Order: sequence, then structure tokens, then C-alpha cells
Amino acid sequence: MQGFMATPSKNAKPNPVSAQTQAESAANSIGIADSHKKSTHEISGAEIVIRCLNAEKVKFVFGYPGGAVLHIYDEIYKQNGFKHILVRHEQAAVHAADGFSRATGEVGVALVTSGPGATNAITGIATAYMDSVPLVVISGQVPVPAIGLDAFQEVDMVGITRPCVKHNFLVKDVRDIAATIKKAFYIAATGRPGPVVVDIPKDITAHKTSFHYPETVELRSYSPVLKGHSGQIKKALKLLLEAKRPMIYTGGGLVLGDGASELVKLARALGYPVTNTLMGLGGYPASDAQFVGMLGMHGSYEANMAMQHCDVLISVGARFDDRVIGNPKHFLSQKRSIIHVDIDPSSISKRVKVDVPIVGHVQAVLAEMNELLAAEKIASKPDIADWWAQINEWRKVHGGRYENSSLVIKPQYVVEKLCEVTNGNAYVTSDVGQHQMWAAQYYKFEKPRRWINSGGLGTMGVGLPYAMGCQFADKHADVACVTGEGSIQMNIQELSTCAQYGLPIKVILLNNRYLGMVRQWQEFFYADRYAESYMDSLPDFVKLAESYGHVGMQITKPGDVEGALKDAFAMKSKFVFMDFITEQKENVFPMVENGLGISEMILGKDANGVELRS
Repeated sequence: MQGFMATPSKNAKPNPVSAQTQAESAANSIGIADSHKKSTHEISGAEIVIRCLNAEKVKFVFGYPGGAVLHIYDEIYKQNGFKHILVRHEQAAVHAADGFSRATGEVGVALVTSGPGATNAITGIATAYMDSVPLVVISGQVPVPAIGLDAFQEVDMVGITRPCVKHNFLVKDVRDIAATIKKAFYIAATGRPGPVVVDIPKDITAHKTSFHYPETVELRSYSPVLKGHSGQIKKALKLLLEAKRPMIYTGGGLVLGDGASELVKLARALGYPVTNTLMGLGGYPASDAQFVGMLGMHGSYEANMAMQHCDVLISVGARFDDRVIGNPKHFLSQKRSIIHVDIDPSSISKRVKVDVPIVGHVQAVLAEMNELLAAEKIASKPDIADWWAQINEWRKVHGGRYENSSLVIKPQYVVEKLCEVTNGNAYVTSDVGQHQMWAAQYYKFEKPRRWINSGGLGTMGVGLPYAMGCQFADKHADVACVTGEGSIQMNIQELSTCAQYGLPIKVILLNNRYLGMVRQWQEFFYADRYAESYMDSLPDFVKLAESYGHVGMQITKPGDVEGALKDAFAMKSKFVFMDFITEQKENVFPMVENGLGISEMILGKDANGVELRS
């Protein structure tokens, strides 16, 4: 397929922090250790940028050219170390880099020009920031003498991004480029990951200096804790072993921290129930009997009830956000002991006061916990038979079941068949809305980094560029973008990018002709006043896909769903756009109303339209 490179391997992990040596940069009080000899040959700032990216073993840069970054693009033309992917909108560049990072664990890289190029990237940056995804976004800037003079295509990128980045830099000296990019990659990947912006004025990319790339970096005010406190870990394990109604609750931090295998080991050794947040799906195998499903606003009945009524709760890489526990006052009305493991100390006791805080890398903390558990030489698992009996009773009341139809396609049915056809092994991206929740509920994720969606910011339009990032991450993998007719149109121009690079993505459009989640809320809380939620002039998606050279399908009958999916995924080298015409007013259940507690769920409606509540 045109444009594909060999499947990339993971970037090298950040080098360990060394003792601070002589500072090579006057930009700030950050020490740089450098084993490279300083070259006497001078090269341009633009070439230095390229050499830095190659030193970081970057495989793909997602971007869009413009005046302020033309020197950099000229150097991209001359090099062959990484592949540049030309998107059709800067927002999609950052989303694609984000999707690539979520799928691989590597730092994603995007390149945009100044002014509107930079502002177009903001939504992608904020999305990555909310979900703790490591990115380096390089933006062009007007020449240094023009900064602050309202020059053509000038915006204060550092000021604009300050609330939604882990850190940002404005480079005003060509001699600082290499050290700054090194810092950017280090900051993005370590501790709680996140996006870092490097804003480079055009004249700085033209200036020349000698090049040397530091091997290690130390920041005086930035020293992430990796190893958890052993005393706290022992205290946590003691609490877990004394529990009568234990619960293991994991989030996106477990996935980002590559702690899934250690979590599985711990959970199976204890025999305790496990729930994942929306961002944590795949952190524990969905087919395992100990998995009680996703929890939260649209979580399973049994997960929410078990979360509310447990007596010992361990949270791993999760933050007790509003979509997970609902009203904190209601959540805290039940007495329980809480253990919280997180790399970010500011996330601990932020919304819910915990009893045993453990700051550290989740993989390292869980590994130590497993070692201690093995040393205990437990002859049998703790006896929690009564707790499992209660959970199994709750499972019978599961409010997420739906009534299938032979007349109209149910969106849940499409997702179930998608899971069957792909054997649960696809990378599944989604946009935001009802389709996102159905994908989370009905696709059974068996391993981490296969479920790619916007959790914290809830960004419509991410699905297709996320799928692009996943397909570049693994060119042989099945990649499915589950989307809605509202979301897909927000970055639909990327059909062009998919055509240029021959990406065999499969779009699963659950088309109900509504902004589905908006319509659902209007039904429940606004007396059926569907203000501006109906999509009144949709394109012919089949013809639109075909106009880009892709395969288009429209599926209107339930009996054709499985066959169409099989046909689509059999086309290994083709991009297939599948327009499933679904039940218009299907709702997502269970549902927790804003302001209520996690166990106060709407489970559906009876034959008379009366709400069924827990």
C-alpha cells in the first residue's frame, strides 16, 4: 500500500535521569548531560529539528505545511529517517499523533504552522492533555523581531496552550533547539504523560549553529516518583487481604503505564472482582469471569453496585471523576477503605479522600504488590463467596441488555457482530456520543491499547484520525472506527488522507440521523424538545466514500449486518465506509443522571414508557 513503512517498533524509553552537569542552554535552569562531541560544522535550525526527531527514533510525523515551517519542511524533503503524513487539517494531525501514541506507547509527534495552523491544533492538544497522552507538537511562529507586533499569522501559542499542556517552550535562540526538543520528549513521556508544545520562530529555523543532541536530561523542579512507598504498599496489601467485599477499580493510567499484566496477575491471585473505566477498557480481559464490566454513568449495573457497596477499594490509575462515581457525597455515604495508586500525586484525594495513597508508576507498584503477595504464601484465596453471590445476583439485573429486532438495525447488535467478526482483536476507535458508549459496552476488549477514544475532553471528530494513527502503528491490523453521522463529519476531510496513504480502515457508522446523546438527554430531561439535534441534510456517505476511491456500503436490514461486516474486513487493502441505518431513538442504558449517585441508575423504560430505576 502506498506510503506504508515497516511496522514501527516502540521508541526507546526515556533515558534515566543522570546527575546534573554543566548547563548547555541558558534558556532556563535545566541541566543537560551530553556525551556527543560538539561539531564545528554549522547547520540550520530546521535541520537541527530533523536531526533531533531522528535521534528520538520518531517513525511518523503528522502535519500540514505553512509559511512559518517551510524551512523545516524543506529539510523533511531531504531526509529519510521518518515518514511525514500529510493530513488535511491540523486538528487531525494532532489527533492522529495522539491515536498513534495510544496504540503504541510511543510519543506522538505533530507539526503545524503558525497562526491558524497553531490554533487548529488546540483541540487535539487539549484532548491529549485530558487523557494524559504523550505528544510533542512543534508549531511554527513568526520571526522573533515580529513577535508581539500582530504580524501576519501570529498567535501567542505559548499563552494559548498554557492551560492544556504539560509544558511548552518558545525557542528564541537556534542554539537552544536541540536541548529544548530533548526536554520536550522527556517531559511528555515521564511521570504523568502529556502533550508538550515547542514553538519555533521561522528565523530561528534559518539561523545556523553546531549540532549536538543531549543523551540525558535533568530538570531541577521535575522529578517524577517511579517506585511506590514500600510501607504504603504493605499497608494496602494487608487491607486487601482482610476485605470481605473487595473491589479493584482501574483507569486509563493502568493502560498508559503498561501495568495490565501485573494487574491481571494480582486480580487472579486474589480472586477479586475487577472493573475498568471507559479509558481503562482492555486493562483486564473482558471475557474473564472476574470482570464485572465498565463502571460509571453508562456502566454495567453490577459494576456500579459493587463499586458502591464494597468495603475495600483499590483504585489503580484512575481519578474518581464525575462520570465514574457520580455525586461524591453519595459515593462516600458508604463506609469503605480506599487505596489509590497513581503516578500523579495531585490526582490522589482530589475528589475523594483516600486512606492509603501510593504515588508511583502503576507497573512498579503492582509488581511489588505481587512480590509481597507471593511471599505471603497464601494457601487459598480470601473467602469472599458471599460477595460473589451478591455480584452474581446483580448481574441478573444488568440494565445494558437490549431487545433486538428483525425489522430495524439495533446499534448494539452491530457492535456485537463487529466484535465477533474481528475476534475481539481489532483496534477500535470511536468518536463521542451514543456510539462510543455502545462500543465500550458491547465490544469485548481482551488487551490494552486496543480501545482508542476521547474520554476526558469528549471530542467529536477524533475517530477517523485516531484510526489513521492506529493503522500507521500496525499496518496489518484490523482497525475499525465506530462513529456517528454527527461526529464523522467533523474530520471527514481525512478520507483524502486515507486515500493518499492507502489506509484500509473500516468505518462503522451507526447512523440514526440524530446527535444521539444530545437527543437522549433531550428526551429524558427536556421533555422531548429536540432542539437542533436532528441531522437534516446528511450526505450520501456511500457516494462520498466512493468519490475518494474508497468502498462504500449502506446496510438497512438486520439480516445483512454480519455478512456486510465479513465482506468489509475481507477487503484487507481497502478502506470501507459502512453506513448502518439504525433505530433512530435507541437509548444507552444504564444511565446515571447528573447529580445522582453511581448506584442510582435509569435502567430503561417499560412497555408504557415509564422509566425503570435501580
